[in-house]
Amino acid sequence: MVAAHRPRRSALALIALFPALALLAACTEDAEPAEPSSAPAEPSPFANCAALTAPPPSAAPASDFSATPGLPPVTLPCFTGGQAIRLAGVRGPAVINMWASWCGPCREELPIMQRLADRSDGRLHVLGVDTGDGRDAAASFGSAKQVTMPTLYDPERRLLASIGRINLPVTIFVDAAGRDYVHALPVKSARELSELVRRHTGVTATP
Repeated sequence: MVAAHRPRRSALALIALFPALALLAACTEDAEPAEPSSAPAEPSPFANCAALTAPPPSAAPASDFSATPGLPPVTLPCFTGGQAIRLAGVRGPAVINMWASWCGPCREELPIMQRLADRSDGRLHVLGVDTGDGRDAAASFGSAKQVTMPTLYDPERRLLASIGRINLPVTIFVDAAGRDYVHALPVKSARELSELVRRHTGVTATP
């Protein structure tokens, strides 16, 4: 009886004497590399953001845009090229979609946003804001889904926090006068998105 129990007591004694070994293993299991690469491995599939602060080429002129800016005073870098873009300076009509590669509903919604960008015919800006995400993961997802619309990079979720939201996806619709409407539910179809665009920006987009 005594001999049968000795191995168990020995194992318990080792754990009691050396708890730091288990703790050290847990801390280092998922540790990041000591010297992560400064450049992303994945090339960016997204367009640059140079045109976002000018009105869409075919948009109707707005007489009072500067008097009614609706977007928060947040400045974010363009995912491609790093150009600083002040959100309050983005000219409407515009559709701004906040997404992340790890967000399931975003993965379904983002191709619908890209289809809108492809069919907007210069009447509105359509742009993404990669939110709380890693650059390589976002670039890989964008490439896989053929998403090329201009995209801002917001790893600290500054824009999301500035509008009082927590969950993704979130879409902001901005009309030609700068008035904005926040839509915090996933868009399920091109037809639904087309109706939201018509209602909140005044632009009729083909589904």
